[in-house]
Amino acid sequence: MRLLILVLMTSLLIMACSKEPEKTAEQEPVTERTLFEEVKTQTIKNPGDPEAWYHLADLYERSAMYREEADALHKVIAIDPQRGYASVKLGNTYNRLGQYQEAIKSYTRAITFFPKNPVLYNNLAISYGKVGRADDEIMTLQKAITLRPRYATARYNLGIALLKKGKRSEALIQYHEIDKFDAGVATALKKEIDKKEK
Repeated sequence: MRLLILVLMTSLLIMACSKEPEKTAEQEPVTERTLFEEVKTQTIKNPGDPEAWYHLADLYERSAMYREEADALHKVIAIDPQRGYASVKLGNTYNRLGQYQEAIKSYTRAITFFPKNPVLYNNLAISYGKVGRADDEIMTLQKAITLRPRYATARYNLGIALLKKGKRSEALIQYHEIDKFDAGVATALKKEIDKKEK
């Protein structure tokens, strides 16, 4: 009988210990809404914290709140002008907003921090193209390709920019270069070149 009681007590003790504790309010999973509130509170408590502002900008980006994202990124840059990555994100944000002159300023600033980043030159060139600065667009895309010769997107964009200037034979050169390493992008450029021929 003693053994039976001991076994029952041990079983009850094991079951009691293995039970999952009830969740309290503090253990609730963090939702995006509460995360926004938490990060906003951080920026209010410490308005000079560039990391908090950058985190807030990231949350705005994820929620497609680009105007707010731009404002938060401006705070980051004002607090710590040496954070080049904030200028990169700000350029992307202004592109999404269709504010290409502002994107040009942001990418130009970002390039001072990352002068060998071909993606920045490609993005800057796209912004130049959107405001009708075709020569700057072409020159900037050529810089991107100099930095990364097998950068298919930049070569495609260069081909399109050359077509806009009526330079079909130069666009064909880009097609042939791309075709050596990315047939899909090359085919897309060739379609655009063929359209211009008609």
